[in-house]
Amino acid sequence: MSQEVRTRPDGSGQALSEAYDTALLDLDGVVYAGGSAIAHAVKSLGTARAGGMHLAYVTNNALRTPDTVAAHLTALGIPTEADDVITSAQAVARLISEQMPAGARVLVIGGEGLRVALRERGLEPVESADDDPAAVVQGFGGPDLPWGRFAEASFAIARGVPWYASNTDLTIPGARGIAPGNGAAVQVVRIATGAEPQVAGKPLPPMHRETILRTGAERPLVVGDRLDTDIEGAFNGEVDSLLVLTGVTDGAQLLAAPPQHRPTYVDADLRGMLTGQPEVVEAGAGFRCGGWTATAGEERLELDGEGEALDGLRALCAAAWTAAGEGSCELDGEKALARLGL
Repeated sequence: MSQEVRTRPDGSGQALSEAYDTALLDLDGVVYAGGSAIAHAVKSLGTARAGGMHLAYVTNNALRTPDTVAAHLTALGIPTEADDVITSAQAVARLISEQMPAGARVLVIGGEGLRVALRERGLEPVESADDDPAAVVQGFGGPDLPWGRFAEASFAIARGVPWYASNTDLTIPGARGIAPGNGAAVQVVRIATGAEPQVAGKPLPPMHRETILRTGAERPLVVGDRLDTDIEGAFNGEVDSLLVLTGVTDGAQLLAAPPQHRPTYVDADLRGMLTGQPEVVEAGAGFRCGGWTATAGEERLELDGEGEALDGLRALCAAAWTAAGEGSCELDGEKALARLGL
């Protein structure tokens, strides 16, 4: 995918699981939420894998180790090996190892996933700012991470110790709703210190590099639910992407997406991997997809037609993104989205 301005979702005559050799799947909000599988995920992934697609799971959540994630997926009915899991903990550990000497001590603010990844790179995890760390690394520590850990990070950073973060996702989806993510915790330390961390996770290049190194993907498809991590990461890596609407992104956010947040394909859930994607075509002053036509008026988006709601959403995206690119009007898609039930 070139980094040209995307003005409409692409179509595909083939099922995406046939058009791409590897799916780089986000986990939270895509495969599971709060530990339970999202509807249609298990069957869809099994069908894609049986058809020859390599499945790799790429997560900004640095809390759990690849072994733990693989065991969880396998228990859900998705057979997975640890080598199929790539985490932001691995990406940030590689980043630190390239800047610090072998055996360097690293103060860990987070969970076991960070500690395992650091040891894999020949670094020594420590727990206190008084342990003479050469670096501080911060990753998602879950709801039970003590507040005092943020103070420990702040003490070391105030002494001039370099600070790294696995990722800066502000939120994380769960079974009960949306909860604060590692980015919220990073903000606490940022406020206390005035410092800025080096960040490894999606959408930044260290995570994309880690993923390609570990999977060897040649025709990858990024599959995610977040515009600012999954889709922007695909954009930065110049690869195609599928946005699924099972996580944090809703229709209104998609319509307002700037170029770097516009996915190649859009679907309701992971069943979208198993089908072709309908083409969005120009239709007079607007765009047509399936039974819907969308245009951008002077003040609002207008939608006409009937049929599959996602076809209407795709047509709306084409109208919104084109108008936004031309700067011709302020877009208001609330009524159109309401008509689609989105």
